[in-house]
Amino acid sequence: MTWTCWAAVVIVILTVAALVKRYETRLVLIAAGLLMTCLALEPMQALNAFAKSMTNGGLIMAICSAMGFAYVVQMTKCDVHLVKLLAAPLSKLGWFLIPCTTAITYFICIAIPSAAGCAAAVGPTMIPLLRKAGVSPQGTAAAILGGTFGSMLSPGLSHNAYVAKMANLDVLQTIAVHMNYTLICGAIAAVGITVMCLLLGDYKPGSGSQVETEIAQGDVVSVNPLKALAPIVPVVILVVGNMWVPLIKMGVAQAMLVGVLYTLLVSLADPQQLSKRFFAGMGNGYGEVLGIIIAAGVFAAGLKSSGLISVFIDMLRESNEIARWGGSIGPFVMGVIMGSGDAAAFAFNEAVTPHAESFGMQIPTLGTMAALAGALGRTMSPISGVAIVICGLTGVTNPIELSKRLALPMVVSVIFVALAMV
Repeated sequence: MTWTCWAAVVIVILTVAALVKRYETRLVLIAAGLLMTCLALEPMQALNAFAKSMTNGGLIMAICSAMGFAYVVQMTKCDVHLVKLLAAPLSKLGWFLIPCTTAITYFICIAIPSAAGCAAAVGPTMIPLLRKAGVSPQGTAAAILGGTFGSMLSPGLSHNAYVAKMANLDVLQTIAVHMNYTLICGAIAAVGITVMCLLLGDYKPGSGSQVETEIAQGDVVSVNPLKALAPIVPVVILVVGNMWVPLIKMGVAQAMLVGVLYTLLVSLADPQQLSKRFFAGMGNGYGEVLGIIIAAGVFAAGLKSSGLISVFIDMLRESNEIARWGGSIGPFVMGVIMGSGDAAAFAFNEAVTPHAESFGMQIPTLGTMAALAGALGRTMSPISGVAIVICGLTGVTNPIELSKRLALPMVVSVIFVALAMV
């Protein structure tokens, strides 16, 4: 450990503290990375990492097109139609509505990979349904939040595209690496949240609230099945094309554009407004999602220049057990602390995952494990953006109430990931 390594340790601690205090994520990561490279007398490493990440073609196509499609689906309220279609048969399930809500949110999040966007789509339909069934606001919020890591199975998720490019695989091959583990984590979440809600007295039959949510998106009265299909069109095309019908095999960006065209046809939306929303979403995808990837790249460059990454990799080489827990518990804890699984997972995958084979692991396995662990940590974090959104929708004033119900299933899930994926 050189003096630059110790300086990097201090900077990492300050970085985490700044992120916990909710300072702007990209600014914090870029500033920390640039400072570490300057201390190592290699400032160009940070600047080069910034420039390299800006022009990552495969990521730009997948992430920006997916975000553009998400904006179109939200504008046309096709996401709300899908939620209402799935929720319609559930009104008389009693306490069983809790795991069903988690499962529905999990499924919707595959089509809408933004956790906050998914919560905004699911909330207006599921919140009144749960409240009328006798589920408390805290239990209602936890049931929805617990399914928001279903985005791990989405071809439009930035982490899948990122690891796929690193491992020289296509996106669906990368999803296949972690799909079974992610599905099991979803089942653990649904069962665990239900158990915690029942233990904490969140289900009281006959005590349901008759107060409807005030979210404007909830004004869809009758479900249009064609609109309800719109959010899943790209996913269906990608899966069917890659697995069964080679004639329609295409990339993520192409599938998203087909989804946009389908949405335009079934919604009869104004083409000019739809076009504006699509490109606004693409711009937001670059600024918000790729922005974090760029910032994480600069931060990783700082860690490399300081020598801290070399020390960490040498430690991982000594034991497969250290690699197993470092690649899972590390991003998980950072996700809980920072309220974002993205920053931690991207930084880890940028700096450590390329060296996976040197300590007995595979790049796609380690990369997706870190991403999944970070998502699980974010799901139970009381300071995540999606937790704040759901608290606002349900009227829960203290986000810690959500963490009480989510902590056990998320911890069990990340332990399962650490033990099973390696």
